[in-house]
Amino acid sequence: MRIPAHSVCTAIRDDIVAGVHARGGRLTEEVLARRYGVSRVPVREALRTLEAEGFVVTRRHAGACVAEPTEQEAADLLEMRLLLEPLGAARAAQRRTAAHLKVLRGLVRLGQERAGRGAGGDLRPLGGWFHDTLAQACGSPSLASTLVRTRHKITWMFAVRPAPNPAESWAEHGAIVDAVARGDGERARALTAAHTQRTAAAHQLRPARLTGPAGRVRDSQRAVNTPGPRN
Repeated sequence: MRIPAHSVCTAIRDDIVAGVHARGGRLTEEVLARRYGVSRVPVREALRTLEAEGFVVTRRHAGACVAEPTEQEAADLLEMRLLLEPLGAARAAQRRTAAHLKVLRGLVRLGQERAGRGAGGDLRPLGGWFHDTLAQACGSPSLASTLVRTRHKITWMFAVRPAPNPAESWAEHGAIVDAVARGDGERARALTAAHTQRTAAAHQLRPARLTGPAGRVRDSQRAVNTPGPRN
């Protein structure tokens, strides 16, 4: 059975974000096909998609390589997020479904419980799921995909200092969901803008090149249907 290229694309993207594939490192079709247990055809298609997204570049005499974003490109991404996330929240207030609200409220409840227990290590993936769900709730596939892709790139380019008060952060998430539930787009926009501005200050640009085990492509096989890391 042919593995869909989008599944291979997701697996490679997750590994780029996690630092498995080092910035500037070559992405050889043969090695990737062996790692993900697929043929070279879906790998080739996945690399084209990742190049369009900005995670991969094609270099003369080297072929496909992991992109090496500049400091300016990284700063531009943070600015894009500051502009787009409030827009997404405002749209979500008008277009969210009952299913979106149920998931968002469940994530907020779980985040607040874990923050109260001091389980900080479990909060970052929950935050990622929260923002991905909020993006999906905006009712615009193009805006949602841009928001999710931008967040993944920011996770790839920046290290984030832990929130000094996780409970406060999840209280902000809860307030955003309340505004979305009431259909109050302007309040959802304002709350999300303040939250995004505050969290942007905790981002620190990662070194241009990763070294050590995280910077090498492991040749062991990874199933493409295995969920990648969430950030």
